[in-house]
Amino acid sequence: MDWDAGNYERIAAQLLPAARVVIDRTAPLVGERVLDIGCGTGNAAILAAERGARVTAVDPAQRLLDTGRAEAAARGVDVTFLRGEAARLPLPDSSADAVVSVFGVIFAADARAAAAEMARIAAPGARVVLTAWMPGGALADVMRIRREATEAAGVPAGPPPFAWHEQSALQDLFAGLGLSAVLHEHSLAFTASSPHEFVEHELRDHPGWVAARGALEPRGEMQAMRDRVQEVFQAANEEPRAFRVTSSYVVATATRE
Repeated sequence: MDWDAGNYERIAAQLLPAARVVIDRTAPLVGERVLDIGCGTGNAAILAAERGARVTAVDPAQRLLDTGRAEAAARGVDVTFLRGEAARLPLPDSSADAVVSVFGVIFAADARAAAAEMARIAAPGARVVLTAWMPGGALADVMRIRREATEAAGVPAGPPPFAWHEQSALQDLFAGLGLSAVLHEHSLAFTASSPHEFVEHELRDHPGWVAARGALEPRGEMQAMRDRVQEVFQAANEEPRAFRVTSSYVVATATRE
C-alpha cells in the first residue's frame, strides 16, 4: 500500500484518540528515548515529545513524515522523523526505552522481522506498546470486501495479515525475543454527518481505497463496490441522525526482560 496516496491526514486525525491511549499507557518520562514505528503524521510521536521524551518517528511515506515534521514544529516540540520500514529500522541496538506503534507495525509484510526489530531496538527494561484492530464490525467487514474485490481484479493481496490482536499469536511471535505481552481491549468511534459522507471520504482519502479504485474503476466495478460499502455502513450506523460506527482494538503492552 502506498501510504503517500490519498489524504491520510484525515485518517490520522480519526486515530488520534488511540494514540492518546498508547502514550498514556507508555507513560514516557522526561528524557526517555521513544521510538514510534509507522508514525504516519506523528500523532503518538508528538504526544510523547510533549511529555519531554526524546522521540524518533519512522514511516515509509515521505509526505506523511514531512507533515509530521511541520506539525511538531508548529507545536514547539522536537521529533526526529526518519524514513524506514518496520522490518528494517534505521536505528542502533538498544536505542529506545519505549517503542510504540499506533496501527502501524500491524501492516508490516513480515511480522516476525518487525518483531525482531522491535526487540533489537528495545533497551533492557524497555516497554513496547502497540495497537491492533480486532476482527468483526463494519470497518473490518468493509476491509474484507475490499480485499476480496481487489484480489478478484487481479491485484495480489499477499499473505493473510498476522493476528497481532491475539494473545497466543503474540506469545508465539515474541518467543525467544525476550518480550512478553499483555492485551487490553479498547474501542474507537468513527463519525460523520451521514453514512454517505463517511463512505465518500473513505473512498477518496484512504490509501487502501485509492489502490482499490485503481483496480476496480477500469473494470467498471467501482460503483457496485461503493453501493455495497454504503449498505454495510448504513446497516451498522449507531447514530440515526448522523453517523457513528465503533471498532474494537487491543493495546498490547510488552516488556523487555
